[in-house]
Amino acid sequence: MENALGTAPARTPASPAKKTAARVALVDLKESSRFLLNECFRQFGIETVLVSSSAAERLRQEKFEACVLPLAPGAEAVMEAARTSPSNSRVVLYGLGGSAQEAMRYSKYGINAMFQEPLERPAAMKLVRATHMLVLHEFRRYTRIPIMTEVTVVSHDGHRLCASSIEISSGGMSLKSAEDMPAGTNVDVSFSLLTLPRVGVRGVVTWRKSKSFGIHFDAADDRRHRVKEWIDAYLES
Repeated sequence: MENALGTAPARTPASPAKKTAARVALVDLKESSRFLLNECFRQFGIETVLVSSSAAERLRQEKFEACVLPLAPGAEAVMEAARTSPSNSRVVLYGLGGSAQEAMRYSKYGINAMFQEPLERPAAMKLVRATHMLVLHEFRRYTRIPIMTEVTVVSHDGHRLCASSIEISSGGMSLKSAEDMPAGTNVDVSFSLLTLPRVGVRGVVTWRKSKSFGIHFDAADDRRHRVKEWIDAYLES
């Protein structure tokens, strides 16, 4: 008797489902900026979508992995719509134009990174390259979260300064400030992050560059666990 298995017709392997590309909303950008950012994101397989009207409504109802918008009148309504939308609450927010100080006006919305104007290709590409894994949800490879929020830094001799965060991890953070804070200085930092109420953590300044410095959190300070829990929740949502 002929083996039934030998006579069975061969099956065509099922085609794998095509993965939906990550999408970035470009809100009210001029044509030259749209063209440049489209080229930058496309190199990493990320699709850009022009959003020129009803931006807040689209961010409430339509899923995007990231959003680029000028820090201009109307920006706050779009950020509010994104952060309160169930599908976009963790969207990567890029601001366009303005200084870090101006971006602090929107710190409660957790701007992740800033494109400076005039928009230039080398700087834009560098920023997209540094953040694209977060846009693509490749979280296991991304241990530092780029996010801009106001940070108060107080040294143990009482010197106080205000800075803006650049990146944060469970072990420390990098900050931008025009004021000096020498390496080796013991400090207390306090800040809030979207859903994380204001938290204070002890640390030490481990490096200093022009207008920026890094802080390593004190491993003996249990308050840093709140930061780690927030980062884990941010990456898992």
